[in-house]
Amino acid sequence: MLSGANPSRTRSARILLFAAGIIVGLMAEQVVLFAVPLIIYQDSKRVSMLGLAYALEWVPYLLAYPLGGVLADRDGGPRLFRFANCGRALVLASTVVLCLAEPGWSIPVLMVNGALLTTLVAPIHMAIEKVVPQLGQGEALARMQGLVQNMELLSLALGPGLAMAAVVLLGKVWLLGLAAGMFAAAAVSWLSVPRTAVAASAAGARAALAELRLGWTLLFDNRPVVLLAAVNFTMNLALAATMGANAAVVTGVFGQSQSAFGMLNVFAGLAGLLNLAVTPLLLKRYPARVVGAVGFALACCSLLVLGLARSYPVYAIGFVAVEVGVAYYNTFNRTQRVQVIPSEHLGKVMGPFFLINVLAFPIGGLLISTVGSWAGPQHLVAALAVLLAAVGAVLVPLTARSLARSIAGRERSPADTSDTLHTLKDTVADTLTDALVESEAKA
Repeated sequence: MLSGANPSRTRSARILLFAAGIIVGLMAEQVVLFAVPLIIYQDSKRVSMLGLAYALEWVPYLLAYPLGGVLADRDGGPRLFRFANCGRALVLASTVVLCLAEPGWSIPVLMVNGALLTTLVAPIHMAIEKVVPQLGQGEALARMQGLVQNMELLSLALGPGLAMAAVVLLGKVWLLGLAAGMFAAAAVSWLSVPRTAVAASAAGARAALAELRLGWTLLFDNRPVVLLAAVNFTMNLALAATMGANAAVVTGVFGQSQSAFGMLNVFAGLAGLLNLAVTPLLLKRYPARVVGAVGFALACCSLLVLGLARSYPVYAIGFVAVEVGVAYYNTFNRTQRVQVIPSEHLGKVMGPFFLINVLAFPIGGLLISTVGSWAGPQHLVAALAVLLAAVGAVLVPLTARSLARSIAGRERSPADTSDTLHTLKDTVADTLTDALVESEAKA
């Protein structure tokens, strides 16, 4: 529908709609993350129930990520993003109807809702990962990655703020209806994002499994990416416990209102946006690995503050500092990994990579429902902060050195890299062709 416009304006409009789809979808996620934990905790009054719900909603997420990567490589990204967001809108609309019709079913309905929503998060994330290099190539890639992170941080500020304002008018259940409409709007925003041509792939389950195996093989053959996944897993484990128990700590331990719970996330998002403005200045003076290491250390210290805090103001400052530290670390995490993964296999590799990362979330939920329920959620967060610091002291320097060597090697040997990519293409083609032939023979 933008084909008749000036090419420069058309591209700007597409990037604007691309960003709008991302931020509207992320704000809808924040609205859901505001409403669901409050409903479950206020209805059950049990930290263990909150942890169980958090664990259950992340289990299907693990299974969806590798498949989401394969689908993104096959589809190109935009259509997958639209279909998945439409699916999320339908799930939430059904949840609202069930919760209003049978209020006594709210907790199990919300648990199922969480599992279905997180299943659809994986293909959306993989679609974004796939589309970013298509819209921003060369030097523009860093700007597009920055735009995506900008949208994520902005959603952390705007999403909870919207939820706090809307809950007064709509109530917590109807907040989910608002989120459903926002997911549908996100899908519509990507109608003009171009679907680039993708290489033909063999159809069928056997071919998909072949691509999944290839993704795991490429991942484990890439030492710096494996090390980065290990660091991310440990950090996500501590963050999972923090986020999963946050509603119980703020409203239960410290006796704050649901508005205070929402404002905590607003301030975290605003701090992230300010931090994003500072990050380019830091990167001009320091390498990404230094900025990442400082962010990792800040996150560790701030998580320990959360675990030891005895007043809400101290806890709130620690929570905001965690978000700032994670943002610094992600500057290193995101910009380095895409430089050591072949672009044509990005989805296949990032699927297993994200699976390892998010495996921490259901484990964190189970820890909340068991250890957190017994020892207290803050003690659990403090213990995980110490574990994160110990693991990071060993793995962060190793990861940074390994990534630097890999990036330098690819820059020094473009011919060797090209030969490697051609070999990988031949391997993929042979694998998928064999799968297709076997499938046709059985048919």
